[in-house]
Amino acid sequence: MSDEEWALFERFILAVRAPNGRKPTNHRLVLDGIFRIARTGAPWRDLPAEFGKWSSVCRQFRRWTLA
Repeated sequence: MSDEEWALFERFILAVRAPNGRKPTNHRLVLDGIFRIARTGAPWRDLPAEFGKWSSVCRQFRRWTLA
């Protein structure tokens, strides 16, 4: 994701806090992982490790969609 693309999403994503107070993950990397799943149609478990744990990326996606 380019810096310009990230700038469009950043303010919305950073407004949603984790409910448990944990240190935030790399939201830009998580968003790239979500876009990869959306683009390829692959199951969450097939997400490459470079985007972080698939379960964490999936959980963050659910949080953002419910926010």
